[in-house]
Amino acid sequence: MLKKALSQLFGARVGRPQEDVGVPGRVRLPLPPALSASLGCDAVGVPARYGFRLMSHLPRAGCVFADADRWWWIVPSGSDLDLDWPEQASYATGAYVPAGRPRLIHAPDSRTPYTPPIPLFLMVCQVTGVTPSWAPSGRPDAVPAP
Repeated sequence: MLKKALSQLFGARVGRPQEDVGVPGRVRLPLPPALSASLGCDAVGVPARYGFRLMSHLPRAGCVFADADRWWWIVPSGSDLDLDWPEQASYATGAYVPAGRPRLIHAPDSRTPYTPPIPLFLMVCQVTGVTPSWAPSGRPDAVPAP
């Protein structure tokens, strides 16, 4: 898996993002057309120095994009709800990331582009040395009895 990621990072130039006129200074990460993104797409970015470590320890990785500075994992929309992502992580709603040159370095074997957000969150916390924290949602913990 890591060998494939390295060869794609330094090899072919597939899956390059295009500048979006609607979001200045940002690009949207393009998913391979064969994948179904029915849950919407957001992206979680981490410094590149953590990329291989995260990739090798995640039980399943969806689409992963990378450039020299950051690696971006595609997650379902709303994966930031009730999660306190560490400061080193960047959460990009709609998968609009800072306009660098990220390219697709890993495509999943399945038809879904997503990396499961909870394992990714826990691994990001672990590699950055941050204790995982869930924000209170403001909703009751249990349904009140009638």
